[in-house]
Amino acid sequence: MNLFPDSAIHQLEFDKIKELLAQHCRSEYAMNRAHELRIHTQKRFIEPELLQTHEYKLIFQNHLYFPDDAVLNLSKELKLLGIESSVLSGEQFLQIKKLAAAIQQIFRWFSPDRKIAYPAMASVIEPTYYEKSIGLIIDEILDEYGIVKDSASEKLGSIRMSLYRKRTELKRVFARIVSKLNKLGYLTDIEESFMNGRKVLAVFAEQKRMVKGILHGESDSRRTSFIEPEETTHLNNEIFSVENEERKEVYVILRKLTTEMRV
Repeated sequence: MNLFPDSAIHQLEFDKIKELLAQHCRSEYAMNRAHELRIHTQKRFIEPELLQTHEYKLIFQNHLYFPDDAVLNLSKELKLLGIESSVLSGEQFLQIKKLAAAIQQIFRWFSPDRKIAYPAMASVIEPTYYEKSIGLIIDEILDEYGIVKDSASEKLGSIRMSLYRKRTELKRVFARIVSKLNKLGYLTDIEESFMNGRKVLAVFAEQKRMVKGILHGESDSRRTSFIEPEETTHLNNEIFSVENEERKEVYVILRKLTTEMRV
């Protein structure tokens, strides 16, 4: 049963109030909450939120710092985390780590004295707790850029060592070829490039038949041909294969981390 007429919402311009409030929100989640506000007539709903608003206002009036500057919208990530077969990316885990750190700061802010001074705000975190292991678990697997660490698994460390060796060998062989063909005047100023994920030579078009290898393309002017040298094809193939192994192992590690985080 409504205790106010249906026209009250329009007469009070409640929609305009919600829109003005939404404009001050710093996250999509907060904006949605602002737009979803409705008029309450029961004191048990009204009083706690009025007190929370009053206490939050007091913090600013007393020039106190409240750790709410880390505004993160992780609704997508948290929803994915709840799906059994989902796998979060390294970047998504970094965002979760940032959220966990922000929550930790809020819990630390509420010292025993502040819980007494701001009881309505403290009641928001009362039924919850901060899980400090979240950051520790993520740090064991990911570096500061969200890349899976070599130490995340013995297999990944072995794969990346193999990849490093093969890339070093490719670099050495390629440098020798570039030096040889440069002396013959076959290469353009850029000498080398990448096409289709493969390291290729930038050969003058009129000299392309003099270089054995796979033609990957030509420049727009057709003056330069991009050729993968015959001597490096097997190395490129091996590197491609090991990179694929690396991607698979990284996926396995992230899937395991997602499962652990979900639990």
